[in-house]
Amino acid sequence: MSCCDLAAAGQLGKAGIMASDCEPALNQAESRNPTLERYLGALREAKNDSEQFAALLLVTKAVKAGDIDAKTRRRIFDAVGFTFPNRLLTSKEAPDGCPDHVLRALGVALLACFCSDPELAAHPQVLNKIPILSTFLTARGDPDDAARRSMIDDTYQCLTAVAGTPRGPRHLIAGGTVSALCQAYLGHGYGFDQALALLVGLLAAAETQCWKEAEPDLLAVLRGLSEDFQKAEDASKFELCQLLPLFLPPTTVPPECLRDLQAGLARILGSKLSSWQRNPALKLAARLAHACGSDWIPAGSSGSKFLALLVNLACVEVRLALEETGTEVKEDVVTACYALMELGIQECTRCEQSLLKEPQKVQLVSVMKEAIGAVIHYLLQVGSEKQKEPFVFASVRILGAWLAEETSSLRKEVCQLLPFLVRYAKTLYEEAEEANDLSQQVATLAISPTTPAPTWPGDALRLLLPGWCHLTVEDGPREILIKEGAPSLLCKYFLQQWELTSPGHDTSVLPDSVEIGLQTCCHIFLNLVVTAPGLIKRDACFTSLMNTLMTSLPALVQQQGRLLLAANVATLGLLMARLLSTSPALQGTPASRGFFAAAILFLSQSHVARATPGSDQAVLALSPDYEGIWADLQELWFLGMQAFTGCVPLLPWLAPAALRSRWPQELLQLLGSVSPTSVKPEMVAAYQGVLVELARANRLCREAMRLQAGEETASHYRMAALEQCLSEP
Repeated sequence: MSCCDLAAAGQLGKAGIMASDCEPALNQAESRNPTLERYLGALREAKNDSEQFAALLLVTKAVKAGDIDAKTRRRIFDAVGFTFPNRLLTSKEAPDGCPDHVLRALGVALLACFCSDPELAAHPQVLNKIPILSTFLTARGDPDDAARRSMIDDTYQCLTAVAGTPRGPRHLIAGGTVSALCQAYLGHGYGFDQALALLVGLLAAAETQCWKEAEPDLLAVLRGLSEDFQKAEDASKFELCQLLPLFLPPTTVPPECLRDLQAGLARILGSKLSSWQRNPALKLAARLAHACGSDWIPAGSSGSKFLALLVNLACVEVRLALEETGTEVKEDVVTACYALMELGIQECTRCEQSLLKEPQKVQLVSVMKEAIGAVIHYLLQVGSEKQKEPFVFASVRILGAWLAEETSSLRKEVCQLLPFLVRYAKTLYEEAEEANDLSQQVATLAISPTTPAPTWPGDALRLLLPGWCHLTVEDGPREILIKEGAPSLLCKYFLQQWELTSPGHDTSVLPDSVEIGLQTCCHIFLNLVVTAPGLIKRDACFTSLMNTLMTSLPALVQQQGRLLLAANVATLGLLMARLLSTSPALQGTPASRGFFAAAILFLSQSHVARATPGSDQAVLALSPDYEGIWADLQELWFLGMQAFTGCVPLLPWLAPAALRSRWPQELLQLLGSVSPTSVKPEMVAAYQGVLVELARANRLCREAMRLQAGEETASHYRMAALEQCLSEP
């Protein structure tokens, strides 16, 4: 058989590729082409390669391109099977006068024909050809050779068909196809555009696995695309805007890529554009903001102007979409604009190394306020049937980010929306799985067609906690939150989240947002203790909360790296204990004794005596564990000292317990060992408050303090109240 005959036989694959998807009845096909049936019989009965080649040629001539249907294609497969194509693909020798790839080309053509059947595309005999098919994409050869081009087209046909099967992407990635596609694209040889299209599909289907298997090659593609984007002066730059988000890695984006992407976006967004041109650019910018924060924006005047432009464009887009009732909202674009607004909020509230100058911050806060007003307007119109939509979740998220930093503006509108926010948070809290799913849908909607790292909170309540913390300080918003049942919801939420940190759970794998959420809940409860003490006394949920705090603190104060959370729990528990002092749970029960012992440990270990060079007397200094976080801790510590002082006269058993812990003796010993000038007045006042109440509450405490030179120490520190108390019988 001549080389030309082999090429003609290869056209069978083309017939399969161009075949109609319809499936007429087999008897109709037979009556239409009886000759084909004879040739298929000859193909089935072929005894060697030459006979199979001849039969394939006859079948090819009997079937015109477009006439072959799925059933006929399957019958050809039944006649040929996989053994013959397998031998063709691995053949090292070609017939005389033929290029060395001609047999492989025929094998690929046959596979391309078979792969148009989805069932065959997922067949193990096709899947195990993925490695060899991938090598064809990067094989060298004459770029003008029509047969080689045909072979490359058939290869892409096979790989694309496999990618369309349920488990196909996984097999392609494992077979090295991603690296081969990257190299084929970077080589810009024949079919490189098909390589890019297939890469896009694989990244969309299995981003994490693609990057795990072929990170260096994908980064090389990203560098090429970024450079093309930066240089593009035609419409291709808008197409690249849509492709580039898929090629941003889940880890660090190379700096040179960030420079090219920022430069390209600056040119696009600085021009007058239609929405179809501008929207992909905004979505790419949002993806970069999600991945890199503001690190991709250069410092200096050009960077600040670009960031201001981004945020202004995002705010305008949000207002246009949400202020006009009846307008169809492009949810993916608006959600991307939300991400850019979040970036603006972060930069406007950054005190050090902000990209923005003060006048720019003032202007952006003003324009973001108007956009947030549009978000509130939209949320006020959301009915219960839409509450589980991802775009509503995204809108609540941006509102939560705004309220975390700013609650004084739009106060009337925020108060009007609070009942909805409480109901919304409660709905998603009660259906936690749906909330987590919504979170991923929002990330997909806003950031890219794939699922990024799980940095989006999985519940609406966590988004709202910082804003509610501010609002519970104010009378009006606090009354609304209480009326709508927010405190009870927060207690349930706190207890649920606390379970994630309890023994038996691996806290090392928990996101930081869990602990931050617990701390913020504590701050809200602290606000309620101070501003609404009656609520704490009458609402049963706070009794449950108090029980959890008491049983949890002893273990918490012993855990490394969790001192700030322990400070929140201890201080909140001490303040609540003053209000719930008549509760049976606080009458010297094992849980209450354990809690106060742990609270004493937290309060007593904050300061130590530290020697100073050239001085005979030590100074009072922060202990190492407290020193690094004292800025965040000190307010809680002073509040905790005050709360403990208030608990002593209310709980008769507490003073003897404190004495057994030796805290009063060790405190006096500490003060006696350091220079009085090293102890700040506020520290003296805090220490005196505790010592005086303990001395007043218990005779044994007074005697122990006297034995520890309490009167002398009180005199040195001018603690008049303590000195007088210790001088009494």
